[in-house]
Amino acid sequence: MAPKLLYPTSLAIDAGLLEGFGVSLHSYDVKEPIPDNLLDAEILITWTNPVPRLKEEAKRLTKLRWIQSLAAGPNDVLSAGFDSSKITICTGSGLHDHTVAEHTLALLLNAARRFYEMRDHQLEGKWPGHLGGPQPDRPKGKFTSLQGANILVWGFGNIAKTLTPWLTALGANVTGLARSAGVRNGVEVYGEDKLQELLPKTDALVMILPGSDATKHVLNTERLKLLPEHAWVVNVGRGSSIDEAALAEALDKGSIGGAALDVFETEPLPSDSRFWKTPNTIVSPHAAGGRPQNPEALIAYNLRKFLAGQELKNII
Repeated sequence: MAPKLLYPTSLAIDAGLLEGFGVSLHSYDVKEPIPDNLLDAEILITWTNPVPRLKEEAKRLTKLRWIQSLAAGPNDVLSAGFDSSKITICTGSGLHDHTVAEHTLALLLNAARRFYEMRDHQLEGKWPGHLGGPQPDRPKGKFTSLQGANILVWGFGNIAKTLTPWLTALGANVTGLARSAGVRNGVEVYGEDKLQELLPKTDALVMILPGSDATKHVLNTERLKLLPEHAWVVNVGRGSSIDEAALAEALDKGSIGGAALDVFETEPLPSDSRFWKTPNTIVSPHAAGGRPQNPEALIAYNLRKFLAGQELKNII
C-alpha cells in the first residue's frame, strides 16, 4: 500500500505537482481532527497548524515517519510532542527568504525616510514640513539613508544572503553577525564575541534570529546601551530575542533612534503593550513571511529523498 501524505488546506498547494511519487495524497483541515482513516499516514505537511491541535495529532498519528513544516522556524511542531527519535522533522527554510528580505528592506527604508511619521501627520491633517524641502545629506549621527549606512545583520542565514545584495546596491555597508565567523557571499561575518566592537558603529541592527533558549533576550539593556543614539533596531526573526521591557525603556528615553518590529513575544501584540506608544516605533503584525514560495518544490525534493531512503533537506 502506498504511504499516505497529508497536506494542509491552509495553503493552496498544487497537489498535482506531487503526483507520480508512489504516495497517496490527502488534504486535511489544520483546525479539525484528522479523520480516523488517515491516522496511518507516514508523511505530514504542516502550515499554520494550531499548537493544541498538533499536540492531539502527535498522540494519534502513530505511524508518522516524516514531518515537513513549511515554516522557517517550526516551533509549533517541536512543542507538540512528536517523537523526534522516530520522526524526521524538516523546516521550510528557504521558502520565506525573498518575502522576509523584502519586508526587512521596507522597514529599513521606512525608518530612514520616516514614512511612519509622515503618515501620522497625514492622519492629523498636518503638513510635516520638517521632513520635506531642503535637507542635509546624510548628516552625521542620524539614520536618514541606506547610502553609507552601517547595517549589522544578526543571524546571517539564507534571508540575510537574499537581503544583503539589495542593501549594498543602495550603498549600505553590510556586516554579519553569527555563531561562527567567516566570509559568506562576500560579506564579513563576525562571531558574537565581537558585539561590543560592532554595536557602537551600527546605524541599523537587523535581527533575523531563530527562537531558542540560546537566543532569548540576547538584545538586552547592556547591549542596547552600546548602540548609538540614532541607531534603529529591526526585528524580523523571533520576538523572544529581544528584552522588550529594555527596548521600550530605550525608546522612551531616546537612547536609540527607533525600532521596527515584526515579531513580538506575545502575538497579537496586547493592547497594553508599551510599543503602541513608544516614540519612533513601527509595529508590523508578523507580516514579513506568511507566504511560502514554491513549497511544492521543497516537498517534492524531500519526497524523492524520503522514498529513496536518503537524507532530507532542512532536517532539524
